[in-house]
Amino acid sequence: MPPESASTQEWAEAEEETEPHEPDSAGHKADKGADSSTPEAVADGSAPGPKSGRERLVASLWPPRLTRAQLIVALLLFILGLGLAIQVRSTSDSSALRGARQEDLVRILDELDNRSQRLTDEQRRLEGQKTELANSSDQAEEARKQTVEKEQQLGVLAGTVAAQGPGITLTIDDPAHSVEADKLLDTIQELRAAGAEAIQVNDVRVVANTSLSDVRGGVGIDGKRVVQPYRFKVIGKPEDLEPALNIPGGVVQTLEKEQAKVSVTREKKIIVDALREAKRPDYARSSSQ
Repeated sequence: MPPESASTQEWAEAEEETEPHEPDSAGHKADKGADSSTPEAVADGSAPGPKSGRERLVASLWPPRLTRAQLIVALLLFILGLGLAIQVRSTSDSSALRGARQEDLVRILDELDNRSQRLTDEQRRLEGQKTELANSSDQAEEARKQTVEKEQQLGVLAGTVAAQGPGITLTIDDPAHSVEADKLLDTIQELRAAGAEAIQVNDVRVVANTSLSDVRGGVGIDGKRVVQPYRFKVIGKPEDLEPALNIPGGVVQTLEKEQAKVSVTREKKIIVDALREAKRPDYARSSSQ
């Protein structure tokens, strides 16, 4: 074989050896590009799947993307809710009957009913006096009679005249000297709320401006020393006075907790004869003069 033919054959064989490597080079480049663009495929050898609806929802909600206007509206709503909560709490706390016991509520209702009944009776009495005065032939005499009756009623309330009528006697024996002035004041207030019209403690008449204070060995009532046992003479409706003292958690139970012995007795006739001196006011005058 001539020399040119041998070189031509060698060139053809070299060309054939280089051609099969081109697809491998291209394929290698494609695989390298795929590997560099998808790290997950390198890690586990599989392509990532599509995200679920829950993952897309979480991705859309977090992290939150709030605008300035939304932040301002949220702050205003928070302040409004806080103000409403404070107002509701203050309103509920201001109620005087909140948390009261059932027996206390019953007692309050009974006292309101009794007070309403007394006001109704007073209204009827005044209307009757007005009718008598209008129908009387001698209106001057009728007016004088009503004035005397009114003076007697005011005298009983002021403690300047003696009084008698049905009522109760209340005795508080305090050997331990634990009953102080505030306990006696609570007793007087309870009796007044139950409709007491005249009260006497030992030999002291109790009126609207009576004051009580603690003194050595007893209690001072309007400056007079009163020692135990404390004896109350009370004129009023016994059916209202006695239950008001004996209600659960009332005066009697409170005094017994102070180791005092308490007794309440209904009486058909009570005489309140302790008197007070009628004092003329220094400055107050009747507006009708």
